[in-house]
Amino acid sequence: MAKYKQRIADRIIERKIMGKGAVLIEGPKWCGKTTTAKQLAKSTLDLGDSSTLIQSKQMIELSPGTLLEGATPRLIDEWQALPTIWDTIRSEVDRRGEPSQFILTGSSVLPNANETIHSGTGRFAYVKMRTMSLYESGESTGSVSLTDLFEGKPFGVMHNKIDLEELAFLTCRGGWPWATLIPRTVALDQAFDYTDSVVQRDIIRVDNTNRNPERTRLLLRSYARNISQQVSYSTIRKDMLSNDSSTLSEDTVADYVKALKRLFVIEDLEAWNPNIRSKAAIRTTSTRHFVDPSIGTAILRLGPKDLLNDLQSFGLFFEDLVVRDLRVYAEALDGELYHYRDSSGLECDAVLHRHNGSYALLEVKIGGEERINEGAANLISLANTIDTDKMQKPSFMAVIIGVGNFAYQRKDGVYVIPIGCLKD
Repeated sequence: MAKYKQRIADRIIERKIMGKGAVLIEGPKWCGKTTTAKQLAKSTLDLGDSSTLIQSKQMIELSPGTLLEGATPRLIDEWQALPTIWDTIRSEVDRRGEPSQFILTGSSVLPNANETIHSGTGRFAYVKMRTMSLYESGESTGSVSLTDLFEGKPFGVMHNKIDLEELAFLTCRGGWPWATLIPRTVALDQAFDYTDSVVQRDIIRVDNTNRNPERTRLLLRSYARNISQQVSYSTIRKDMLSNDSSTLSEDTVADYVKALKRLFVIEDLEAWNPNIRSKAAIRTTSTRHFVDPSIGTAILRLGPKDLLNDLQSFGLFFEDLVVRDLRVYAEALDGELYHYRDSSGLECDAVLHRHNGSYALLEVKIGGEERINEGAANLISLANTIDTDKMQKPSFMAVIIGVGNFAYQRKDGVYVIPIGCLKD
């Protein structure tokens, strides 16, 4: 059996379950939710197993409490396959009146409100898992800590071991846990299998709507072509229409996107809305992102060599990878990730804003001194527009790069950090 690779979510789940009767772990399938949950669980009800599900559907009508009997924390795996068990768990949490009773996992978001009696507020804690960051999978050295930077602890010069060819492979492989454990020659297949499953089966199962697999594929391909960019549904619709002979409305595009978000395939980056001195209007269009960069490369049938032959596209997929990692790290830092863009053209690829009000401004560049200088200039310009009478100044600013030998701090105070050195 392969050795379990520690996840950042381990610490979050362990803390959450100490304060609530139940914890719900959500995220894309194959991202490791069940394996992670089993590190804490003492017993399991696997509703992803068809025979167990059939029996459980009968038992939920006759003796629902029986399904919850077992050593605690009890794992209810793929709970959304039996939505009515939610209220049974909620009632049991109330009855027992103790924390650490249940861990639930799910590969799609909560069902519609009319399928459950109670939301679970006060009884359930929520944890979102994603695919592995480079630090979790072992590719990042973790020599630069975001936590330390937020606490004002600088670092000396650190070495980066990831080169351009390796970065292309890691982008296409993605952070699927199983792919990090198998030979490189077959690791790329994981993302291809995932996208095929989404297109052929999951898009229909998510809410029992008979969506067109080919249209789903066209939407994913359009998203991949517009990855890391602020494009509207109208633009995506036009891109799809060039390959879709039937009529297609924006409402249809929105419906497919909603379904893919429920499956945790798509995870757009929302706009940051700070207090600024400038009169420039803040743009609110989200940046288009997948939960893992390999989804985009796989749906376009691209491999590492294809990225190396098209560095412009590579840069956009690299930004998708960085956003994935930063989101994983943000969870550990009790924060969220945003992007910034205003009518003057000023942009910031990522803003890590913590719930305590502190934040970091981050630009993403695949590499090159000219691009690093450009990113640093953008960060300083944005920092200078922030009204520090109404909000804090940034804790730090950094250009996150893909290729470069070192992590270091520039004379202007901006950090340059290879993604292969970063951790939470």
